[in-house]
Amino acid sequence: MRSCRSLSLVGPLLWLVACGGGPEDTQAPESGVAQPAATTTPPPYRVYVTNEGSGDLTVIAGGTHEVLATIPLGKRPRGIKVGAGGDRVFVALSGSPPAPPGVDEDSLPPPDRSADGIGIVDLAEQRVVTVLDAGTDPEQVALSPDGRRLFAANEDAALATIVDIASGAIVAELPVGDEPEGVSISPDGRFVYITSENDSQVSVIDTATLEIIAVFDVGARPRSSAFSPDSTRAYVTAENGGTVSVVDTSTHAVIETIELTGESVRPMGVVVSPDGARVFVTTGRGGTVAVIDVATSAVVGSVVVGARPWGLALTADGRYLYTANGPSNDVSVVDTESLEVIATVPAGERPWGVAIVGG
Repeated sequence: MRSCRSLSLVGPLLWLVACGGGPEDTQAPESGVAQPAATTTPPPYRVYVTNEGSGDLTVIAGGTHEVLATIPLGKRPRGIKVGAGGDRVFVALSGSPPAPPGVDEDSLPPPDRSADGIGIVDLAEQRVVTVLDAGTDPEQVALSPDGRRLFAANEDAALATIVDIASGAIVAELPVGDEPEGVSISPDGRFVYITSENDSQVSVIDTATLEIIAVFDVGARPRSSAFSPDSTRAYVTAENGGTVSVVDTSTHAVIETIELTGESVRPMGVVVSPDGARVFVTTGRGGTVAVIDVATSAVVGSVVVGARPWGLALTADGRYLYTANGPSNDVSVVDTESLEVIATVPAGERPWGVAIVGG
């Protein structure tokens, strides 16, 4: 989406104070034998947050919630995915100017097409090592499980671009709905779902044939989708519709629509827990994360996070959830068992997407 975030922080937050990371005192005891310095324990995982406004990547240590680094990326980094080997992240970069709702797009400056692409960040080197051509104005990206291909949604062009990662060659460009945004691939690697904001639909790409094999309608202004671990279900959020569509992936048909209620609730990002039992949805202007029980399709919980949360990610064990809160320029850390915010971490300007490596 090309809109800006503009909502103040809502609700109380619980803060977790991170311990200092300095080495232990190595002064020799009375015996005169010096004690060895404490071995630095690496964090159990790291969290990577794209900052659309400041054009960089915030690196957060799992466990301590310490900001470890800020990596320059380029213009308008938004969607982010972890590479197959866990040593790289892929970030959608765009030279198109932000266009908030109600703004006359003819009044905006021209896009900088030289800034468009998918930046590949080497996590050990902490820098962008290459930028792949993936069409104009890429917003979100998905990667095939085997690490061979990436799929990008080209917001301005109403296309999906498919790229061979090793060669950097574009292997296909497929027409999808107007203003495509969300891109997700099923865990079994068979299907890619791409949401169309303006057409309120989802296009389905068969990854074997690289063809659109189905298009189905969902709620108004769909933003993102996520699959169950067994790939049999998908969940599609609709910002203006206030709903989450449950999709049978064997038929690519909506089998149930879950309504999210509450003041200013606008379903945005979505993830499914590793055990497939719960679905977590950021609510944008609602300032919360809603929790859906898959067995009953009921909303069973909600937690207040930062201002207008969008991107989100779960740790590998499903215990902690991280949300990117655009207007408040921070990241909320949610304990998924207690449904409480246990830390708030400063990020760059307008944090957008979240990815987690390790753990």
